[in-house]
Amino acid sequence: MTIQISRRGIAAAALATAALLRGTREAGAAQGAAPVGPANDAGMMEAVRLSRQRRAPDAVVPLWPGIPPGGEGLTVKDLVIDHGPAGGPSDRTAESVASPSLAFFRSTSPGPRGTVLVIPGGGYVDVWFDKEGYDVARWLSGSGLHAAVLTYRLPAAGWKGGPDTPLQDAQRAMRLLRQNAREWSVDGNRIGVLGFSAGGHLAASLITRHDAPVYAPVDGADSLPAAPQLGGLAYPVISMQDGLTHPGSKQQLLGAHPTPEQVTAYSPDQNVRTGTCPTFLVHAADDGAVPVGNSLAMFQALRRQDVAAEMHVFESGGHGFALRSIEGRSAEPWPDLYRRWLKRHGFA
Repeated sequence: MTIQISRRGIAAAALATAALLRGTREAGAAQGAAPVGPANDAGMMEAVRLSRQRRAPDAVVPLWPGIPPGGEGLTVKDLVIDHGPAGGPSDRTAESVASPSLAFFRSTSPGPRGTVLVIPGGGYVDVWFDKEGYDVARWLSGSGLHAAVLTYRLPAAGWKGGPDTPLQDAQRAMRLLRQNAREWSVDGNRIGVLGFSAGGHLAASLITRHDAPVYAPVDGADSLPAAPQLGGLAYPVISMQDGLTHPGSKQQLLGAHPTPEQVTAYSPDQNVRTGTCPTFLVHAADDGAVPVGNSLAMFQALRRQDVAAEMHVFESGGHGFALRSIEGRSAEPWPDLYRRWLKRHGFA
């Protein structure tokens, strides 16, 4: 099934649902937040249960007030395809993105909350916003946090920003969360990021290049910082070095013949500095798509700069496990481990 979504449709959705962001969600408030304790099967099953709820976002908000940066003259259209089985859970991908957006999932707990910007993967070819986005946001919002899923533009679609195009959207998303902190009950001092696969590369780029001037300011939101307070990277693409990188992501981001300078500039492990935010990493040793060496390289780079970092490498899990594909694999505990880490850092 193919669905086309217009920019006007996204804007209308934002206007129609904005009121939901001013109050608590009565339907979900009775659920409460799951207790945080030792990593165990109960914690994993709770994560899976929350992720499988067919709850829609509380709002879908366009990132940009008009044409996104570098889009003048482009004919890119929004295109979404659902790969899920008939009658089963949706498994949608944004195959083409003209109107990048934030899908906001409000916490089931009242008051200003910590918030996680969730960045799905897709090899910079598409954006898997159900499995690595909405599922994760539903779980986080049922665990006492707000979550916002980023649907970002793809770098090979002709945008003038080229490889910086996704980072433009990630920076803008962080700034919008801070600009709307009061209305959305977001604690502006507790905003983190969690990225998966190529979305992990984008999250790592945000962690290390949050202050890079990749677009000209368009309104008051762009005077606000884009730095996350915590980073989360799940089976991330990190290095652009041949032999370690994910070749498809590298080609989509940098083209067929990048310069050595580009390879270094777009490898987040080469850009870690003192003051980079504490970071949680998770990877499976049997990942056949993105070698575990990517997470190892990022972890080592963080530690060289004395940045607090926690890493979990599991024997089995493959690639793209997120929350749907962890049962029966050694990667099962990762959601509970991540939630406990967030709690230790004051987020939950």
